[in-house]
This record gives sequence, C-alpha cells and structure tokens, in this order.
Amino acid sequence: MKYTDIALRVLAAKEYGLIKTNAQFWTEFSEREAIEKNIPDNDEISAIMNTFAQKFTASDTDEGFICAFDEGFPVINKNVKNSDKPYLLFYKGDITLLRDLNRNVAVIGLINPTDEIKKRELEVVKRLANNGLVIISGLAKGCDAIAHKVCVDTNNKTIAVLPTQINKISPAINRGLAENIVDKGGLLLTEYYKESTNRHGAIGRYVERDRLQAMFSKAVVLIASYRKGEGDSGSRHAMEAAKNYGIERYAMFNEATDNDDAQFGLNKDFIKSKYSGVKILQQNSIEFIKILINSNVAKNPDFLKPAQLSLF
Repeated sequence: MKYTDIALRVLAAKEYGLIKTNAQFWTEFSEREAIEKNIPDNDEISAIMNTFAQKFTASDTDEGFICAFDEGFPVINKNVKNSDKPYLLFYKGDITLLRDLNRNVAVIGLINPTDEIKKRELEVVKRLANNGLVIISGLAKGCDAIAHKVCVDTNNKTIAVLPTQINKISPAINRGLAENIVDKGGLLLTEYYKESTNRHGAIGRYVERDRLQAMFSKAVVLIASYRKGEGDSGSRHAMEAAKNYGIERYAMFNEATDNDDAQFGLNKDFIKSKYSGVKILQQNSIEFIKILINSNVAKNPDFLKPAQLSLF
C-alpha cells in the first residue's frame, strides 16, 4: 500500500469526523497548513492513523491512496464546484494515468446492449484506444465492461471508476476483468474505503461515480442509453456532469437505424436538441477527440503549445 503521511492524516480526519463533506474540505482545509493547524495530535487521531497504517501495510502493494496535497493527485477541472471535488482517492494499479487528463476519454452506456450495439462500440473503443487515448468507464455490465475489455484485449490502458471499495468489485461478474485491467497496466479508482451504512447511500455512490468519469476526462462518448423511466439510463448522470464541467460530449446515433430504438432514446434526445451541445459521433470524430485539449484540466500552460495539436 502506497500513501503519504499527509494523506493518512487527511483520511484519519475524515474517519474522526473533522472532515464531513467535500465542500467543507475545500472551504476549510484546502491549504496544507490548515490540516496541520486544525487536526489535533490527540490520542484518538493517532490511534486512527495507527489502525489505518497497520491495515494498509498488510494490503496489496499495487494499492494506494492519495489526497489533494499529494503531487500525484489529478488536476480538478476548474468548473467543478466544491461539493463535487474529491480530495481523497483510493486506487489499485497505475495512478499516473490521471497525470494527464487530456489523454482520457470516458465511454459510457447501458447495461444490456444488443449484439449490434456491442459491435459498434467495439469499433469505436478500438479506434480511441489505438490513437493513444486512455478509456475511462465504470466497470458496470454491458457498455462499461465492453470498453474496458477492448482495452485489455488490445494492450491499451483503461481506468475503471468504482462505486465501491477497491476490493469489493460490483458486479461480481466483473472481478476477473478488474484484475485484468490492473495486470495490463490500467487503474481501478474509488473514493470509498469502507461500505455505505445504508441502501440509499450505496445507490448514491453510483451517481457519484458517474461524475468522476466525466471529471477525469476531456471528452465523454455515450454509446447508447434509454431515456429516464424507460430503462437503464444512469449514463445521463455522467453526461450532465460533463456538461457542467465543460467537457466535450458525443453520442453514437444513426438516423436510419436508431431513430425508433428505445435503447438510443437518450442519444436521440441529445442529438435532436438544438441546445444540448452534444455532438453526433461521426467517422472523423475520433481525430477531433484525439487532438482536443481542454485547458480546464491541463496541468500547466506548456501543455497548450500549438505543436500538441498536430494529428501526425
């Protein structure tokens, strides 16, 4: 298990109840000095730190956690409000995949795609991954699993954002896929180090997971999704988050074949609306996504040099 002393202290403060929400952290503890000043060196905090240190020392060395003060913590999009900003992340695998968010593209969709949708998604993800892009998804059944598996099978990198603890993979059927993601140099990522205390909280973690997929990407690609109330439509949460964060959004949609298909209901609504800002995924979209740079997630101004915009 990899972590820094400051990350351990932040985790202890969270467990102790000094840090209750993301918004509170970014309002009251966003400066390192505030952590050192306002988190007491009392016996209770020390005991929590020691307990976690012993627990994590016995854990897999591929695992770790980082806080907002660590050098490896990802850039947070400037459009993200404090209540959405994470400050503590748990991971297994290559955390450096979050170092350059302008390489990351989220691919999302429903849990029960048809064989035809699977085939179309496979081609989209292959092209994205083979262009050097890191694919982010949520390790759910269906479109998420397909996106991750394509990357694993083609020796490309993928990031799975979890709504659970790092070793409590849900759905269980994707445990083997999670292991393969790490084995092939990918990353498992979560905000959670213990189970939710109630069903409502557990369900809410899926929505919270969706926002991170958008937050740590420069573009989101919606493969297929029902409208709300017509079937699995959790993808709308990631799409809404992407809109709020100023992330480019694309939706797969073919007028000739998808217009009356309920599995493309959300896609259709986005594409048909003049105000959604969602672009239809076309043959040349991959090239545009490849060269796209979102300055809100760039780590430094050098990243925006014109030379970075070359296709070749």
